[in-house]
Amino acid sequence: MAKGKDLRVRIFLECTSCVRRSINERSMGISRYITRKGISRYITQKNRYNTLNLLELRKFCRYCNEHTTHSEIKIKK
Repeated sequence: MAKGKDLRVRIFLECTSCVRRSINERSMGISRYITRKGISRYITQKNRYNTLNLLELRKFCRYCNEHTTHSEIKIKK
């Protein structure tokens, strides 16, 4: 059995282009005219000791309908 904390932690990956687009629409005041479907998110896990930096992967975004960069986000508990 492992001592101490678990080596693998659960992380959330979020599409960076969907987030940017929704922020730009809100700042321009056109968000009420455009219905957004959502923001693409993936749940995965990483090794706490081998991967110290924030993780960025190219994953498929179903809302953008293309492969985009998904970066790790912190979820408030």
